[in-house]
Amino acid sequence: MASLSESERKNRLTLARLNVRGCGVPSWHILMLLFVAARKGAYWRAFHLARRLAGRGHQVTLLAMSPRGRFQVKQYYDAGVLVVETPDLLAGPLRSGWDGWECLRRIHWLRRHPVDLVHLFDARPTALLPALYLQNRRQRPLVMDWEDWFGRGGSVEERPNPLVRATLRPVETFFEERFRTRADRTTVICTTLHDKAVALGVPPETILLLRDGANVDGLHPLDRDTCRAELGLPADVPLVGYVGAIFQRDARLMARAFDHLQEALPAVRLLLIGYVNQPVEKMVRDSSALIRTGFISQETINRYLAACDVCWLPYCDSGANRGRWPMKLNDYMSVGCPTVATAVGDVAQVMGQFNIGLLARDTPEEIACQALALLGDPEWRSWLGRNARQVAEEHFDWRWRVAELEQLYGQLLAA
Repeated sequence: MASLSESERKNRLTLARLNVRGCGVPSWHILMLLFVAARKGAYWRAFHLARRLAGRGHQVTLLAMSPRGRFQVKQYYDAGVLVVETPDLLAGPLRSGWDGWECLRRIHWLRRHPVDLVHLFDARPTALLPALYLQNRRQRPLVMDWEDWFGRGGSVEERPNPLVRATLRPVETFFEERFRTRADRTTVICTTLHDKAVALGVPPETILLLRDGANVDGLHPLDRDTCRAELGLPADVPLVGYVGAIFQRDARLMARAFDHLQEALPAVRLLLIGYVNQPVEKMVRDSSALIRTGFISQETINRYLAACDVCWLPYCDSGANRGRWPMKLNDYMSVGCPTVATAVGDVAQVMGQFNIGLLARDTPEEIACQALALLGDPEWRSWLGRNARQVAEEHFDWRWRVAELEQLYGQLLAA
């Protein structure tokens, strides 16, 4: 396993100093602003950071869109974090950060609550405008996070409807790029977005590369055979797992890769875990070889992942995939499952550094070939799985990310 990098040594030294100081750490009122709905997608990046900051003694408020509410603001505490769900009048795909009513409700709520620092998670209007209000009217320092490439060249290009794609491309690009230089500090999830921020004029010394952490407290290695028996999964077949949402183009790549894999290994099954938004059953030749769980709890996700022999990330080499970090890789590591991934973006760098699985080009044949290699060698899989869990604990635990972020906050508030 690779030794700690210089930046990781500094982060751990910072965390050790903070732990020694204990109650001497200043307590800040931190506001995290998101346009996404509570408990969905990018919410989890902010929440994992927020709950650990709350554990450090800070008062953290997470402002997210209500999943269903249209009129009432809802407040509750979750793991020490004040979660505020704000109403949105729009419906369907438009319920994603564009509602002026939600902007006004948020600003009205914020006028009555203390804030020392604002951390904005991506820049659609319902999050961006309240953040600029606090920066301009109340002189609060602004940290802007960039965790997905939405605009031109990014995920907008993955929209299948050409009219929607053409309409949203300039809008997404404007809000994503226009205000980046307004931030006092910037956090980015991957090196692609770091380079884009620098190209837009953001000073490199104000940017922190802050990849997602691993939920090593909530996800654990479990006995594969026991999990299969509890979940009613076949005990004696090779099982390849994938968890969460996926772009349509990537789903087609996964389906073709699975077809190639099944040609070589007819008994193999593909396990789709949680909310998988694409109809993969219609894309593969043998839909009976797919098992779909649908929405399930975090605990049940843990057991399904632990039941897999291999998990994979079959992503096309696209701007959308280069401009993000797939948190599901951290989940695979946390449960100790080896991964087959295409060499796209920072995934290639991390998997090249750590022995947690195999890389492939973004072709169905090579993805299937690498999966077949792992499925045919149980001892190798077991070693890679143990190593993956160790890497999750020593390099990706959320507490290392919070140490970096708390240091950034401290420098900014001191200045």
